[in-house]
Amino acid sequence: EHRQEDYLAVNPAALVPALVEGGRVMTQSMAIIEYLDETHPEPALLPGTPVDRARIRAIAQTIACDIHPLNNLRVLQYLGRDLGASDEQKSAWYRHWVELGLAAVEAMLAVDARTGAFCHGDTPTLADCCLVPQVFNARRFNCRMDALPVISRIAERCEDLEAFRLAAPGNQPDAE
Repeated sequence: EHRQEDYLAVNPAALVPALVEGGRVMTQSMAIIEYLDETHPEPALLPGTPVDRARIRAIAQTIACDIHPLNNLRVLQYLGRDLGASDEQKSAWYRHWVELGLAAVEAMLAVDARTGAFCHGDTPTLADCCLVPQVFNARRFNCRMDALPVISRIAERCEDLEAFRLAAPGNQPDAE
């Protein structure tokens, strides 16, 4: 759908997501999530003190800025279509960068007492919103999850929640 003419009128970059609110278009997942958190503050996705919120953003941005851009669908398509990478080579690329990035997130979570049932405390935060889709993709590409016990535990806890189940790729009509 995001390559259709009507969507291109909303977001000429043909990227998802885009949110139209009050006639204004917002793009980029992190900006949209923070907007929704500000306009619908309960439950807070960025709770606590400024230091707590900085930690939550650091975890989220490690995923969104360091892992995701190297492995999104258009990068994998470019590797195959334009650079001639085989499916095996694309999978190796994906696993390398995801495993490296998730190991960094695991270290962040494992050493901090503020990690609870979720990335920060005992309610989902912005960090969990970023973590769950990356874990889904890591599993899809057979990344090694055994070295990521904290991430695995948190992802499973998130997946038990209705909001995360409803947002899962299998429940999205346009998921690739």
